[in-house]
Amino acid sequence: MALSRVLPAVTIVTVALFCIHANSQSCPDKNGRFPVSGECDAYLECIEGVPNRKLCPDGLLFNDKANLFAYPCQYPIDVDCGSRTRTQPAIPTEDCPHQFGYYKLGDRADCARFMNCDNGRGHVLECPYGLAFNSATYQCDWPDLVEDCDAAAYLGFSCPPQGELVAPIRFFRAQDNCQKYFICVGDSPRVNLCGPDKAFNELINACDGFENVTGCAF
Repeated sequence: MALSRVLPAVTIVTVALFCIHANSQSCPDKNGRFPVSGECDAYLECIEGVPNRKLCPDGLLFNDKANLFAYPCQYPIDVDCGSRTRTQPAIPTEDCPHQFGYYKLGDRADCARFMNCDNGRGHVLECPYGLAFNSATYQCDWPDLVEDCDAAAYLGFSCPPQGELVAPIRFFRAQDNCQKYFICVGDSPRVNLCGPDKAFNELINACDGFENVTGCAF
């Protein structure tokens, strides 16, 4: 005889209450997608006036301003939930804090690496040379513009103090590499490289031919 699994009475009541709650919100309009009160990653999809509660994947939020033909679950930086602050519990993996998202790796002195999480699988990426990952924009940016990056520690260079004449921008050739130079914007350093067969010439504050730069042999 086949055995059927019987749910306890408490479980049956809980499931019933959840179903009532999930569909208790009526459709503001006959067709469309609408926020669920208080929740940032849930939404109501209405088709011919029939509501269907849906939940975004972990790490994504419902964007009520998304075009009807666009996927409504988007990255947090692109969504303004207003007073809708509740989200589902995180579903972390060995690699990722959430199933989806972009996350900085390393400390304030290690700013280039970040992880793209896709269905809980982490893919480690790195910004181009001299740039830092900005968690606020999901872009690679100058390290001094990234809040959680110590530009001097990351680049290994501190801008020398200025005298009475304050220059908004200063240039310094790297001691260990003629093709590398630092740009001090105020007191914040940035780094750049000259192209092939070029070296940084401090006399003109620009990249120049090796033959024109003292102390740099091609």
